[in-house]
Amino acid sequence: MSIKDLTQKSFSVLIIRSFGVLLLFGLTMFLTNFYSPENVGRYDFVRSTIMVLGGLTLMGTNQSIIYYSGLLKARKSIESIRIIYFKMLRIIFLLSLIVLSLFIVLFNESIINEVFKSSDSFSLMQKSILALFFFSLTMLNIDTIRSLNKTILSEMYRSLFRYLPVLVFAIILLLTNNEHLLVEVYLSGFLLLSFLSSFRVYKLFNALEKPNKNLEIFSTIEIFKTSFPMALSAIAYFIMQSIDIIILSIYEGFDQIAYYSVSVKLAMVTTLALMSVNIVIAPRIAEIYEKKEFQSLQQLIKHSTRIIFLISICVLSILFFFSEEILQLFGEGYVFAKNALIFLLAAQFFNSVSGPGAIYLNMTGRQKTLNKILITGLAINIALNFYLIPTHGINGAAMATLISLIIWNSITTLLIFSKDKIRIFLN
Repeated sequence: MSIKDLTQKSFSVLIIRSFGVLLLFGLTMFLTNFYSPENVGRYDFVRSTIMVLGGLTLMGTNQSIIYYSGLLKARKSIESIRIIYFKMLRIIFLLSLIVLSLFIVLFNESIINEVFKSSDSFSLMQKSILALFFFSLTMLNIDTIRSLNKTILSEMYRSLFRYLPVLVFAIILLLTNNEHLLVEVYLSGFLLLSFLSSFRVYKLFNALEKPNKNLEIFSTIEIFKTSFPMALSAIAYFIMQSIDIIILSIYEGFDQIAYYSVSVKLAMVTTLALMSVNIVIAPRIAEIYEKKEFQSLQQLIKHSTRIIFLISICVLSILFFFSEEILQLFGEGYVFAKNALIFLLAAQFFNSVSGPGAIYLNMTGRQKTLNKILITGLAINIALNFYLIPTHGINGAAMATLISLIIWNSITTLLIFSKDKIRIFLN
């Protein structure tokens, strides 16, 4: 992949993602200005819950299908991807049933409500679990579409189609005085997306050439062994993105969760460049590494990190210097999250200079290594959240994110350089 191709594809994905972010913030601003903080907090609680549990039921399949696509392209057998997909589909369906069964058998409504200090926490978790398979199927389909070189279409599902129905129905709910149904509308969107994306995957599979003698067969056990370490990494990453909100719900009210969630979403805007570049280079890393072309790999990583930094620093600067004015757009009370936002922006600055370390390890067969690094980071993150939130509230949650992110990113960059002599950090 030439520098020009990398830049063009990365910016195309970035544009789609940017529209998705604008849509997400349009939704967030609408909710924070017209819905009560309690309803917004319930919505964010459900989003966090389904992200964490989705990591369990996906079991890394959405990441490993990208890895397999790069591997199969290098071996000139991309047609084999459809067999892998259907085996992955069975895995997430079975795991969704297991999660639902365990929730019914093991969890007590009064205990859950008491832990989270809310009378409807159990109900919110129950609804999230019922929608879990459709969420997981949607996420698998999105990355399957990406693995088949339909990156822009994949990003439209991930960034636009995912939030547009929620915004439309949130407006309808407000006009009809049914704001309490916001959670149900959000979860129902995954039912719709799962069917639409499944149809698209079916059409793309039909467009592939018919299997030939180079067909690669991977057993469900092999796929699971590849996906499982990725799953643990994805779960750790999802939990690190969500655990602060969940722990905040133990010590603070839903209004504080709403304030903090806005600062998290703003800080996450700075990851657009990292995610956009990762989406483009992920299958390419797997393909080049399989061919052992390390000089080309270093060039790809070097230019990728520079693109990530240049875009990220522009966004970081705007959010840093105009943090108070931007937070005011969400409502007067949301300025309370200014300090938390500053800590989160510092975390994302370090993230941008560290390069695409996680995706590099996943795409080069070091899933178990990444797994260990992220689990270490998660353990530190959880410990810091429990230590800092009781005394510092949402600022403590942000500090926990900053410290844990610096630790696990540093370990990742040093490990990759020591093993492969590949500099993924900014240079």
